[in-house]
Amino acid sequence: MTTNPKTPEAFDLSSMDMAEANRAKLKALFPSVFTETYNKNEELIESIDFEKLKAELGTFSDIFESRKERYGMEWPGKKEALRLIQQPSYATLKPCRDESVNFDSTENLFIEGDNLEVLKLLQKSYYGKVKMIYIDPPYNTGKEFIYPDDYKDSLENYLAYAGLIDDEGKKFSTNTANEGRFHTKWLNMMYPRLYLARNLLREDGVIFISINEAEVSSLKLLLNQVFGEENFVSQIIWQRSKKGDAKLIANIHEYILVYVKNYQSVLEKGVWRKRKEGVDQVLSYYKNLKNKFNNEHETIRKYMRDWYSNLNENDPRNTHKHYNFSDDRGLYFAADFAGPDDGRKNRPRYDIFHPVTGKSCKKPSTGWRWDEEKTKWALEQNPPRIHFGVDETTIPNRKVYLDETSFEPFSSVFYADGRSATLEVESLVGKGVFSFPKNKEILIELISLVCNSQDIILDFFSGSCSTAHAVLDLNKEDGGNRKFIMVQLPEPCEETSEAKKAGYDTIADIGKERIRRVIQKIQSELDQKEQENQSKIPELRDEIPQLDLGFKVLKLNASNFNTWQGNDPEIEEGELIKQLELHIDYIKPTATQEDILYELLLKSGFMPTEKVETLTLANKTVYSISDGALLICLEDEITRNLIDAIAQKEPLQFICLDQGFQRNDQLKANAVQTFNAHNQGKDTHQQILFRTV
Repeated sequence: MTTNPKTPEAFDLSSMDMAEANRAKLKALFPSVFTETYNKNEELIESIDFEKLKAELGTFSDIFESRKERYGMEWPGKKEALRLIQQPSYATLKPCRDESVNFDSTENLFIEGDNLEVLKLLQKSYYGKVKMIYIDPPYNTGKEFIYPDDYKDSLENYLAYAGLIDDEGKKFSTNTANEGRFHTKWLNMMYPRLYLARNLLREDGVIFISINEAEVSSLKLLLNQVFGEENFVSQIIWQRSKKGDAKLIANIHEYILVYVKNYQSVLEKGVWRKRKEGVDQVLSYYKNLKNKFNNEHETIRKYMRDWYSNLNENDPRNTHKHYNFSDDRGLYFAADFAGPDDGRKNRPRYDIFHPVTGKSCKKPSTGWRWDEEKTKWALEQNPPRIHFGVDETTIPNRKVYLDETSFEPFSSVFYADGRSATLEVESLVGKGVFSFPKNKEILIELISLVCNSQDIILDFFSGSCSTAHAVLDLNKEDGGNRKFIMVQLPEPCEETSEAKKAGYDTIADIGKERIRRVIQKIQSELDQKEQENQSKIPELRDEIPQLDLGFKVLKLNASNFNTWQGNDPEIEEGELIKQLELHIDYIKPTATQEDILYELLLKSGFMPTEKVETLTLANKTVYSISDGALLICLEDEITRNLIDAIAQKEPLQFICLDQGFQRNDQLKANAVQTFNAHNQGKDTHQQILFRTV
């Protein structure tokens, strides 16, 4: 912070300056500038591509523009895509209360707009805070993928496309296979979005991307550049059907590419594990038997074996049928205690004495699996973790308890019928409204695999919002408070489509309606559970979780402020005069106080889900964000009494409109001196940052 400034700091209305932010770290932020080259001794070494680093930092040299190709992924338009990353956004996200649910209390977001602009706007407030990203981007089949015709004016393109400004020929288009740059247009669309998305991930964050065979190879090379090859985790194969029609080979699968932000950071947080299929039902049945038969473990075993035998062979519960022994600790499997037959002669061969006969038990020919110290510990447990036979003539076994081994790694190959997802979406928003939605249950598994109950999950190609549905259902299941951010272009539904007939104008409308109906369904279930609770005695009432059943709708739009563009060397004189006039009346007449508030909130680095309280200080309305960390006053008149009241509140930041000083430079100077006096001798984190806009 500047010491004793003479004027307030001007508020920055742009999104985060990526070039400046990226200079802070090198390899962590720019893995793509590290490449393989040969030194003078013909040894393969890792080196830094400094010309490419300059390009990523916004400086494009003649050397970079004209140099020959080298190892790495290159395509026409890549330099322009890189320039696009550097261009800040001056857009805003306007709140839309009418389309939201529980607007003031929810921490979930649905953002309608071009995801490139949205990702730029989220940089300040969500940088390094998202735990998981899942996206199902366009598969580049030559029909459905929408992109801006002119990347230089992406916001204007979007505003014209969405009907928010008069269309002056700027538009979004589809990508067709007849075009000569079929693949490169897809890469140019994906590259800046993935680059910006990576910044939003925590150090232990992870991204899952669904893709088919058309672009999986290109996407993997692209992700190696953006995330670094060392952060690749897996290429999962998802079989979506049992059969398919094809002239040569039926493609009945697609892929999920998995990358992490920092592999080591992810490992430090622990391994990824999922609940074994069928294990909860087995343990539930076992629990009922224990309640019925108490400690009659032989009886319990008989019932467990009979239950398993009546299950279908393909029933996932049947895979746990070897867990049929019981003791006071739980359901277990008597596992082999012998050491592996690896030829070692020095395996432990100590005595283990039978608890009834007192004699030394028979030893396996390969010795014991555990050393004597661990076996001693197992025998001392209550009940012991060693399973004995009738007498010493039987080799003892290890007890492996089902509830202690109920998790397993996620498989790189799995089957899940794609039709079930379609049926679920149809039940919520109508038949034929949305094609090829993602399977909510698979997304629940992925979220459960990597996220805890408080994490943020982002999907910036959200479509029908299967990801939001998964987050809401998982929170209902375990009482968690995971938050979602959905981003979707308001792509118009075709006039003859089932979606249009059902009353949906855009794909974004379908997603929002699906979330609303999921929330209604969950709320209805909770209300019914609450009614059932009232009939129970207090000691037996179920604990009903307090869930975030809402979402805040924000829509991409031009800034509420007329931004200065007079530095453009090509600007004409008449346009320059117009710019000067706009700079005087710089707030757009259509801007509401809430619109302005949310723009300042977002561009101050605060999440748009922060709780906003309204205070009255010195007879003026002041908005308090994050328990007073940020105070914003949008009144047309700023007074000395208000400045004194703000200083007493000691916020980290105070923002007001420059026009509030009504061209009274003396009052503005006094305000600066008031905050300077307050900041004198205080640590940086206790000082007030005073800014005007």
